[in-house]
Amino acid sequence: MYENDSRTVMTLDAGGTNFVFTAIRGCREVVEPIRLDAVTDSVARCLEVLTEGFSRVKEALDTAPVAISFAFPGPADYEAGIIGDLPNFPCFRGGVPIGPYLAEQFNLPVFINNDGNLFAYGEALAGTLPEMNARLEAAGSSVRYKNLIGLTLGTGFGAGVVTDSVLLKGDNGCGGDVWLMRNIFDISKIAEESVSIRAVKRVYRELSGDCRELSPKDIFEIADGIQDGDREAARGSFARMGTAIACALAHALDIVDGLVVVGGGLSGAHKYIFPSILEGLKGWLQMDVVDLTTEDGMNAFLKDTAVELRVPGSNRTVLYHSEKKTGIAVSGIGTSTAVSLGAYAYALMQIDK
Repeated sequence: MYENDSRTVMTLDAGGTNFVFTAIRGCREVVEPIRLDAVTDSVARCLEVLTEGFSRVKEALDTAPVAISFAFPGPADYEAGIIGDLPNFPCFRGGVPIGPYLAEQFNLPVFINNDGNLFAYGEALAGTLPEMNARLEAAGSSVRYKNLIGLTLGTGFGAGVVTDSVLLKGDNGCGGDVWLMRNIFDISKIAEESVSIRAVKRVYRELSGDCRELSPKDIFEIADGIQDGDREAARGSFARMGTAIACALAHALDIVDGLVVVGGGLSGAHKYIFPSILEGLKGWLQMDVVDLTTEDGMNAFLKDTAVELRVPGSNRTVLYHSEKKTGIAVSGIGTSTAVSLGAYAYALMQIDK
C-alpha cells in the first residue's frame, strides 16, 4: 500500500532486553538498526535510551522523518501514548506518557500500539493478505480477501484484527484481544494460560513427568526425535495449545470472517499446532478452514468453486460463491518485520486521515 511512498518513519522494536531502533521508507528499512540495552527500572534512564536511539537513527537518515511509530507492551492508553503497569518494566508503574515526551523531544507525531495489532496490520498491508490475493489472481480465482486476524504465539497470546485495511482498535484500545477469551481447559482462566511458552512447558511436564527445565525449542526437538525425551508428550503439548487457540479463534472468525496468519516464536512448531486448530474449528464455523502451509490446503484454497448463474429474464450472468472458506498461514515476512511494517503503515494512515 505504501511501497512507493517517499515518507520516512522511525520505528522501535521494544523488547525486555533490547531496544532496536530503525527507520522505514516505502516499506523498506533504510538505516542499519541500532541496538541499545533496554532499561526497565528507571524512567529517566529509559527515556534517555529512547531519545538516544531515535536521535542516532535520525542522524543516519538522508531525509527528515515524518513520524515515530512503534509497538510497546501493554497495559497502556495507546491513543494518549501512555504506558502503564508493565510487569517486566516496573519503572512505568502508575503510567508514563512516553508518546507526548518523544513528540516534544523530536517535534514529530508519535504513534504507539501493541505488537499484536501492528503484526496484523503489517501482514494485512504488506504480508499474507496481499500475497494470498496475488496467488488467487494468478490461479484465475474470482475470490479476494479483505479481512485478516493476526495471532502471535510466544511469551503470551497476542492478536490483532484488520478489516478492509482498517485496524480494529476499539473504544478502549482493546479491540482484537483474543488472549482474554475463555480457556477451554479451565473456564476460570483466560486463553493465554494455555497459549504461551509457559503453557507448552507446563503441559509437557504434566504429560511426560519430565521435570527438566526445557525450552519450547527443546520440546520441539523432542517432538521431532532430535533430542531425548517423551516424543508423544512433546507433540501433545503443542497440540493442546492448538486446541485452546481453536476455541478462541472460532469466536473471532465468526465475527471477523477473514484469513488467519500466525507469527511469534512458537509459530515454528506449526506442524504440531495447526492440525489441532483445524480439528477444533470443525462444526463451529460457516466456512471451511484450510492449512495454507500444506500443498493440499493451498490447492483447496486457490481452487475457484464459483458457478455462473443466469439472471432470470436476462442474458446476464452472475457468479455464485456457494462454498465459504478461509485459510490459516504462518507469516512469510517474519514477525518482527511485520510489526515494523505495521508501525510504519499505521503512522502514515493516521497522518493521512
